[in-house]
Amino acid sequence: MGGVLDDTGEVASTSLVADLHRAEYVSLVRLARLLLDDVATSEEVVQDAFVAFQLRWRTIREPDKAAAWLRSAVLNGARSQLRKRRVRERLLPRGGVTDGPPADRGALAADEHRRVVEALRQLPRRQQEALVLRFYLELNERETAEAMGVSAGSVKTHVHRGLAALTPLLEEDDR
Repeated sequence: MGGVLDDTGEVASTSLVADLHRAEYVSLVRLARLLLDDVATSEEVVQDAFVAFQLRWRTIREPDKAAAWLRSAVLNGARSQLRKRRVRERLLPRGGVTDGPPADRGALAADEHRRVVEALRQLPRRQQEALVLRFYLELNERETAEAMGVSAGSVKTHVHRGLAALTPLLEEDDR
């Protein structure tokens, strides 16, 4: 069977990676997109996660957790992109050239969805991540905890606080 050389010079199972890519790619891009609001960067983060997985597939002791590993890698990649974005924004002179709205802004399906996403982005990062994983990707608490690298109790706290913070933000938009 053909494959790609990993960092030890061995051929990695392209079947495992290809199957995961088919099954998880769209939801991983959606996850990154909700956090980054940029399709191209979201796709890049997901591809980087798959490349890292391809190189490290032999170190994953439980193949059934590969999807969780990829979600964690995507979350970490999105966090990194957000940090880079904040640094760029601080370094840009006031009134300087900034990135405009994403070209695909009109692609958001409905006004309600856009309002929820905008309100979600006002929350602290951990609350955003918890809500996105629980309600957009429909992960259970354990899977969410694994993806975020926190306990299930922390997930419950972040979800509860996130929902409590979202309610007034969305009601404010209704006025």
